[in-house]
Amino acid sequence: MAKPVEENYLITIKGTMEQNGENDTVELMTRGNFVQRGNSYYIVYAETEATGYAGCTTTVRVSQDARLVSMTRFGKTSSQLIIEKGIRHLCHYETGYGSISLGVAADVIEHNLLPDGGELQFSYTLDSGAETLISRNSVLITVEPLKKQENEVE
Repeated sequence: MAKPVEENYLITIKGTMEQNGENDTVELMTRGNFVQRGNSYYIVYAETEATGYAGCTTTVRVSQDARLVSMTRFGKTSSQLIIEKGIRHLCHYETGYGSISLGVAADVIEHNLLPDGGELQFSYTLDSGAETLISRNSVLITVEPLKKQENEVE
């Protein structure tokens, strides 16, 4: 039986999308889980009304060698983006208005994640499948362990 996801980390996500010369930045702070399994780190958090994906859970997996990041959303609107150095992936993305396929190509993947947290930074381009550029995106995720309250009972 799977353990419920613990929310023992503060996860800050800052995403910037550049489209037609305009930049749009959003920032989200949430509680979630962070673990290292094998050669990958996993950042898991529940989406909220603020993101428009309430009821969904997102898992961000990054390989230790910073070659691959996958972002998988499970729930009412499922999607998966695979960002891998040197490879363009065609990914399925659910928008809430229907699903589309997007070409995804990595620009940068870097991290200084350790078993107790750290930072992940990556950027990528999205294209329409016809290789027409839709947007250039950058993401910075910071993972910090939450401090237990002194009066909290274990």
